[in-house]
Amino acid sequence: MNRLLLLAAAGLAVLVASPARARTARDIADAAQYGDRARDHAAIMKMAGTFKVTFDMRETTPLVAGYTPYPAKLSGGHEVVRAVVDTPDHVVLQHLLVVGDGNGKTMVVKHWRQDWTWQPARMLVYVGPGRWVLRPVPEAERRGAWSQTVWQTDDSPRYGAIGRWRYDDGATRWTGNETRRPLARRDATRHPAYDHYLGTNRHVLTPAGWVHEQDNAKIGTKDGQSVTFVHEYVVNTYVTATDFPIKAANDYWDRTREYWASVRADWDALLRRQSRITLGEVADVGSSTAHELMLLADDIISGEATSAAARAEATRLIRQDAQP
Repeated sequence: MNRLLLLAAAGLAVLVASPARARTARDIADAAQYGDRARDHAAIMKMAGTFKVTFDMRETTPLVAGYTPYPAKLSGGHEVVRAVVDTPDHVVLQHLLVVGDGNGKTMVVKHWRQDWTWQPARMLVYVGPGRWVLRPVPEAERRGAWSQTVWQTDDSPRYGAIGRWRYDDGATRWTGNETRRPLARRDATRHPAYDHYLGTNRHVLTPAGWVHEQDNAKIGTKDGQSVTFVHEYVVNTYVTATDFPIKAANDYWDRTREYWASVRADWDALLRRQSRITLGEVADVGSSTAHELMLLADDIISGEATSAAARAEATRLIRQDAQP
């Protein structure tokens, strides 16, 4: 007499009948929907390149009486996304924003950074105002999965999530778990009623490039209770492009990459040593270290500081401002 058994095959739960039967083509296709490290790595690397970028941020559904959503914010520019670390288990994608300064000159802004790690033993999570911790990832949760850790412009922490790349129904996409994250500058500078997000990320490859979609619940305190004030939907669209000053971004990175590699190493060493970090959050720049660390990179560009001197000062600032 047949019994239904739940069989875990390659980390994916598949419902089969007992006694065992031969695996069908559909079984094999289903089991291959995630957990292929090489295929996932190739998908991640397709987010590197040169792009026309559109940032579309919209508060949609108010959940507190009397709350009026902010008007939609639409902006854009161009970005060079460079894979500054590329190994089978770990990829670091650095975003470099290229914009005009309004006076006919090109500006390069070191933008956000995303790190991808295969089956991570620990991952960075935001736990409250100015506080991040490294949390252990259970084996079942990390099997076949990649963590994505997002860092601020100065390489200080922002948030992390874990999820699996999937390839079913003709789409290549990664969806992270729901995580807390600090306010983005667009919100922090207007001092809203909410003070953090609970959000979900999705990265999807498209015929023209890729898209980063976010579903955010904006949460704060009202009458002594934690409440969701409004939902927000964010769509950041990356379309492959070459008609902008790519050389300016490459020149910036060539002159500052040793400095930023040292800054990344300082943050990593601090987190490994402490497993937690506390930083001041500053509305217009993101963190208490951001302004000075970004200025040091500018000093290298201008020739006011050597790379070695800037690296030493950055190490001092990070150790001074980052607390356990």
